[in-house]
Amino acid sequence: MRRRATACASFCGADAVTPRRATTLRSRRARIRRRRVAAFAGLAAFAGLAALIVLGVAIISSAGKSGPPPLPLPGIGRPAKPGDPFAYVPERQADFVVRATAGSAHVLFVKSPGGALATAARVAAFRPLIDSAVTGTGVDPGLLEALVFVESAGRPAVIAGGDPASASGLTQILAQTGQSLLGMHIDLARSRRLTAQINDAGARGQDARVARLVRARAKIDDRFDPSQALAATVRYLQIAERRFGRWDLAFESYHMGIGNLQSVLNEYDSGRAVPYVQLYFDTAPDHRPAAYRLLASFGDDSSLYYWRLLGAERIMGLYRTDRPGLARLVALQTAAGSNARVLHPGDLDRPFGDPTALDRAYAARAVLPLPSNAGRLGLRYDPGIGALASRLGVTPALYRGLRPPALDLLIALAARVRSLSGSPASILTVTSAVSDLRYQQLLGVSDPPAAGGWSFTIARRYAGSAQAAAFQAMLDRLQALDLIAWERYPSEIEITVARDASQALVHGP
Repeated sequence: MRRRATACASFCGADAVTPRRATTLRSRRARIRRRRVAAFAGLAAFAGLAALIVLGVAIISSAGKSGPPPLPLPGIGRPAKPGDPFAYVPERQADFVVRATAGSAHVLFVKSPGGALATAARVAAFRPLIDSAVTGTGVDPGLLEALVFVESAGRPAVIAGGDPASASGLTQILAQTGQSLLGMHIDLARSRRLTAQINDAGARGQDARVARLVRARAKIDDRFDPSQALAATVRYLQIAERRFGRWDLAFESYHMGIGNLQSVLNEYDSGRAVPYVQLYFDTAPDHRPAAYRLLASFGDDSSLYYWRLLGAERIMGLYRTDRPGLARLVALQTAAGSNARVLHPGDLDRPFGDPTALDRAYAARAVLPLPSNAGRLGLRYDPGIGALASRLGVTPALYRGLRPPALDLLIALAARVRSLSGSPASILTVTSAVSDLRYQQLLGVSDPPAAGGWSFTIARRYAGSAQAAAFQAMLDRLQALDLIAWERYPSEIEITVARDASQALVHGP
């Protein structure tokens, strides 16, 4: 049984990693990148997942010398190892859960009405009712509280789409589901009339009348009575737990629907109930592909629902035990259109201030040039990378490098996209790499992860639908593993890489 087409009022239709935000930074960056000129020097060097083939002498720093820094030396990057370096490892199940919780949390911060702190305050007010509703049922009160956070953001009168037939109330229950499955008292006709009157009174500023009408609606539609809504949600979760034998699957089914989740399990392993972390991460376009395609086909982020619940549970925990820490996390999560600042808080990853500082990083091998054997790796480099370098008196090649973990992940990403697309001709075009703050001033942008060598951009130009689908599948998987943050622009995808990407590639996520 599909619970509903869109599950929640707070986050329905939200893109977890590309929230609809028209920012000055984004528009300026788009205009500047459209004005890029061709100026590719063609030199690249030192790359690989674990080792480098050195063809020359060490890079000599230009610090303290006059003139531009020297060009990076040519070199060859080792291809990624065959297979899927991001595959599920049963022995590390807990690590996958932690990663998925962190990697899927951004939308909770950018889509929460009034912000995550305000939402947490509203939700916390219902905790006594939540504790009462779960008594003696086996339902985790923390996860039920998280469900309230995700579904309604603690707003008991919210309606998805405005029609009470749709998901409504504190836990966003469909009228049909409430009546046919959960035994709720719902007089839909009267609920619709009262809702129209509530909207009219609200538009007229008649607050007292709104309050009376809201109380009247709660008496004829249980979904708008928080106690009744919570009790019905507990009944649903108990029904689902009896079906699957697992609470994680029961909570996931609240969004996806019991029937849909059972269909995925059927495709995965003949219907056997497995931990949701296994079901999610042990499927891929080339591994149990039928289950993967079905899981991805439901849309509206159904497959991420359980991770969002765990993320909301973490927010509520921080709200109670470390509110200043939660405020800092809110600031990082909302500082950009992705969770890039969470991967790289400013006090940990200081950006390169100017070309000289960036040249020193090359000399120390803290930054490595892009590989010269790009085609063999499934890559090509846009000739406009570093096109404004001459204005700073340096060569464009200075801006064609990355931090080692970012370079490692770029190579692995290209290899995996090539494998999934089924074509050796699959090529990803890199349109930008490391920069420094002086260079960003010329661009009119502020992007600390890029100025630290942790970000690169890939052109949204694909050889065909197979490559596009493979690239999207990898963006989704790497985001869920908390190894990247990504953001979509009109002509390119910006990817920021986590500090532990190289370690994950060697030892597994």
